[in-house]
Amino acid sequence: MYRARPPDGCAWVTGASSGIGYVVALELARRGYRVAASARRADALQDLVATAAGMAGTVRAYPLDVLDAAATAAAIPQIRADLGPIVLAFLNAGSNVPDKGLGFGGEGSRRTFDLNLTGTLNCLQPLLPAMTEQGKGQIIINASIAGYGPLPTAIAYGASKAALIHVAAGLRLKHARDNLLFQVLNPGFIRTPLTAKNKFPMPFLMEADVAARRICDGFQRSGFEITFPRRLAWPLKALNLLPWPAYLWLLGKANLKD
Repeated sequence: MYRARPPDGCAWVTGASSGIGYVVALELARRGYRVAASARRADALQDLVATAAGMAGTVRAYPLDVLDAAATAAAIPQIRADLGPIVLAFLNAGSNVPDKGLGFGGEGSRRTFDLNLTGTLNCLQPLLPAMTEQGKGQIIINASIAGYGPLPTAIAYGASKAALIHVAAGLRLKHARDNLLFQVLNPGFIRTPLTAKNKFPMPFLMEADVAARRICDGFQRSGFEITFPRRLAWPLKALNLLPWPAYLWLLGKANLKD
């Protein structure tokens, strides 16, 4: 099964202006990749480019909004012309936009689904034909352990991430014979601007640079899921093996205590 290497081509990272995308782009450059970094904030991308100066690889900025399907599609041939074939893509752009009032079904929920799911699909639509044409590629979709099962504190966010896990698994099955590797990243809590908004306890919170190394190590393996820390991920996996009545009873009791 194909695994990307820096000599094979370049890496594309979306949502690279801050958080996980920023540190992963730097780590990939540190490991020798030519990195195409995309996000809406051009100024933050230029900071990323400057920070990567002198590393084994390079970072080049390609500002875009993944919700603009036409602009996203146009970026693929431009990146390939500038940096060579895209052999690794980390589809990371996304967010968690809170709803006011009841906490679900409002503009925040819709925005969360758009950023996390529609934005990723807009990247996949032009990327898949390009990788199929070149005969190799590795795509990692950033989901979350929140996608394992429903949580009362992350309804829209968790549902959108569950959809991304489904997409990644389906594509891995569909393209198993096409020399394309699909992986999903389901991290725990990482110290980023996104998690800084959380109003609840975040067990086993990990520093972003440590997480970036763990993530990029996962890129070098062919397993489907990259997840950490295990002491958080595995109990959540076990919880989702329960029958629905038991799952809802346990989560309901926990919710009542909050």
